[in-house]
Amino acid sequence: MKIHEFQAKRILAQHGVAVPRGEVIERLEDARTVAQKLGGTVVVKAQIHAGGRGKGGGVKLARGPEEAVEVAHRMLGMKLVTHQTGPEGRLVRRVLIEEGLDIARELYLGLVVDRATGRPVFMASEEGGVEIEVVAAERPEKILKEFIEPGAGFQPFQSRKLAYGLGLSGAQVGAAVGFFTALYRAFEATDASLAEINPLVVTRQGGLLALDAKMNFDDNALYRHPDILELRDLNEEDPLEVRASEFKLNYIRLDGNVGCMVNGAGLAMSTMDIIQYAGGRPANFLDVGGGANEEQVRHGFEIILSDPNVRAVLINIFGGIMRCDIVASGVVAAAKALGVKAPVVVRLEGTNVELGKKILEESGLNFAVATGMKDAAEKVVRLAANG
Repeated sequence: MKIHEFQAKRILAQHGVAVPRGEVIERLEDARTVAQKLGGTVVVKAQIHAGGRGKGGGVKLARGPEEAVEVAHRMLGMKLVTHQTGPEGRLVRRVLIEEGLDIARELYLGLVVDRATGRPVFMASEEGGVEIEVVAAERPEKILKEFIEPGAGFQPFQSRKLAYGLGLSGAQVGAAVGFFTALYRAFEATDASLAEINPLVVTRQGGLLALDAKMNFDDNALYRHPDILELRDLNEEDPLEVRASEFKLNYIRLDGNVGCMVNGAGLAMSTMDIIQYAGGRPANFLDVGGGANEEQVRHGFEIILSDPNVRAVLINIFGGIMRCDIVASGVVAAAKALGVKAPVVVRLEGTNVELGKKILEESGLNFAVATGMKDAAEKVVRLAANG
């Protein structure tokens, strides 16, 4: 789960991470009051779940309360387009107004879980203020990494190592040790999957502050953090993905035209791969899970068909815990209710497979039954192209 910058900064501040003074507003009339309170010169920042806001016009300096009002007026209600939003952009519903800072240096600091080692890892770089992916691709030697043993936790010597690697000295090293330690404390306490500070700024006075902040959280741990779950902003999520989550379905929308419904994440990934191998493009990832019931299957099918880009659907089910007849009944019910016109290819294997095929055959609907994954992918790609 993602949250907004202002929400991330509140969480970080609660754990001792230094952040600039600021307030989030949704009403234009509050901009002047906040700017006056913060000293006049402020930065107005659009709050959306996407990076690259500055390049898209979503981060602006205002040199006084009146200019802050003008900037907020232009920003509130705008469709902000960045490299992460796609051409459709995101509607700006609120802005964060923060105090202006006298910045000497911009650094990068991030914490993620490294899948290869199964450990959290600090990443730091003197190349702050730009996409870390660009630095990794063009100047990988500029990225420092410090892996953390979960049982031992983040150690002071690791903080100092990062601080010296970033070129900090004197009192800045002590400030950095405290900053890095607080960031790790927040990361661990909230079951975060990402905590990124870009840029981490060093002021002319020698202080360190999180000028920007991004936090993502492990969805599987949110039951332990109802306070964080309350921060979820459904306006920032794809409507179909929100709808799928209501039925406990794992759905991610993609940009292809072949809808996919599969049980099991591994099989779902393989299905998307083989669709591309056959020359097509998957429109989604949808894992209904091993224990889905007929109602969940029906809702999953409805969600796939709600995407106007879908030209054909591939249902690829290996019946183990979830029986093939349950899948077939759910698909038939959804197809009849929706008046499905898109061609549907079904590949069933496993428990009650013959009964499942019989339900499809006797439904009176035009389903194409495949004999294997390769056959299924070739059929659905061909149907999508001719749809």
